[in-house]
Amino acid sequence: MRFGIAGAGFSGAVIARELAEAGHEAVVFETREHVAGNCHTERDPETGVMIHRYGPHIFHTDNERVWEYVNRFGVMMPYNHRVRTTVGGRTYLLPVNLLTINQLFGTALRPDEARAFIADQADSSIEEPQNFEEQALKFMGRRLYDAFFHGYTRKQWGLSPTEIPASVLKRLPLRFSYEDSYFNHPHQAIPRDGYTAIVEGILDHPGIEVRLSTPYTPEDREEYDHSIWSGQLDAWFDHEHGPLRYRTLDFEEIRATGDYLGCSVMNFGDVDVPYTRIAEHKHFAPWEEHEGTVCFREYSRLAEPGDIPYYPIRMANDKTLLSQYVEAARAEQDVTFVGRLGTYRYLDMDVTIGEALTAADGILEAIEESQPIPSLFVEA
Repeated sequence: MRFGIAGAGFSGAVIARELAEAGHEAVVFETREHVAGNCHTERDPETGVMIHRYGPHIFHTDNERVWEYVNRFGVMMPYNHRVRTTVGGRTYLLPVNLLTINQLFGTALRPDEARAFIADQADSSIEEPQNFEEQALKFMGRRLYDAFFHGYTRKQWGLSPTEIPASVLKRLPLRFSYEDSYFNHPHQAIPRDGYTAIVEGILDHPGIEVRLSTPYTPEDREEYDHSIWSGQLDAWFDHEHGPLRYRTLDFEEIRATGDYLGCSVMNFGDVDVPYTRIAEHKHFAPWEEHEGTVCFREYSRLAEPGDIPYYPIRMANDKTLLSQYVEAARAEQDVTFVGRLGTYRYLDMDVTIGEALTAADGILEAIEESQPIPSLFVEA
């Protein structure tokens, strides 16, 4: 079979590779001039620093199949991500842990003491939280919430935390230990040669053709036996029900000599600081040495037409609209919707790769059994 695939990010690349290895032909269309989507990395010509062009990407997973898969196509270097935050003129550890609590309250609590202390801080008058703010206050109380969650959340989503569903804060985001590793997955790494090299390796197969700077449109489907769409779900339907909403990011570059932040990522939780964080990219490759440094301030805002979409908003109105598009997608024939944009969900890289492998398995199984290929392999 001949497949037309929209998007040369991890979703499109992985599915193309699996189909090509099974003897099918895959033509991958990419609107940008490079592969790897928002994971794209490139060497800064001035400093030699490996730049994560669309913001930091840390690979972390507990999925052994995914871990083995990425290691086929590049050298994964161990990397333990740590984040700091500056609020109120002081710097703290993130995620909020025992040291953060002791710093904020000027205490020296042990884990059991800290649990009891935070329980006393929590707002017990809130029985059924109706929004993000009430959920946080019920979990941790006013002071921790104001310091580390209110301002950052407001800037990241462009909404008051009282407008964000309580379900967004699903669990108590505090650690009662001094562990400051941002992720807890057994495999945490960054590719030695960048993510773009990994994706180029995945796409390097005689059964795959890549067409850069070339969009794939619903009209192109006539040339293929089946389409794989990793673009925006609503775009496939020409936004007929209205546009799904995303947050996008603007980046402000900082260049310096030596070390600018002293860490890879510094969040800024104060509402009156317009950016959400600064990332210093040479710290994402601690096995390298560079005299110069490149950092980027990140500003979050609502995506407009032509902007790069980053985070699906998925508030109540968006979910209602999404259900209309999902219904339309399920009714489609000869097209499968995949990935972050195609299913309107924020996905980590390992989940994206895992779902792409699952989709490829399902496509090949359907072909073998002479059955229609499903339009969706996950719940959007």
